[in-house]
Amino acid sequence: MKKKQSLSASLEDYIEAIYHIIEEKLVARSKEIAAKLDVSRASVTEALRALSKKGLINYAPYEAITLTDKGRKVAEDVIFRHQTLKRFFIEVLALDEDISEEGACKVEHAAPPEIINRMINFIDFIQKCPRGGDDLIKGFSDYCAQGKTTLDCEDCVSKCLDQSKKVG
Repeated sequence: MKKKQSLSASLEDYIEAIYHIIEEKLVARSKEIAAKLDVSRASVTEALRALSKKGLINYAPYEAITLTDKGRKVAEDVIFRHQTLKRFFIEVLALDEDISEEGACKVEHAAPPEIINRMINFIDFIQKCPRGGDDLIKGFSDYCAQGKTTLDCEDCVSKCLDQSKKVG
């Protein structure tokens, strides 16, 4: 397994913000980064120096900021983890978008790639498995909202068995 670029949560937030600004405007400027992350320009300068030293961005004071190839890969990894976590929180755990966004922001920095990959596999499995699918995910969402299942469990199992006989 290849070694992950070691960045603090703060630097991951910076590289993610830089990536998004560049996607929109082709280059990033420290003023835009400060506004996006709601931090001081001095904090941005310090982070830009650190990211530049790690070979992740092209940076010179008062110049436009771009990502290196290595920086783009690191940013894409951070964004992938964020999106995967958010998707899991919304689609599987039936959480609303705002709390899912907040949770993804916090967990993305700490979750090992194995956990993210397992979550992706779980979502895929649930959507493909005849015992699961969207009905299972909706049932869990209903259970979270109402504290009980909307269907009798025996009826549900019976329907799953009937459906798997039709498929098989």
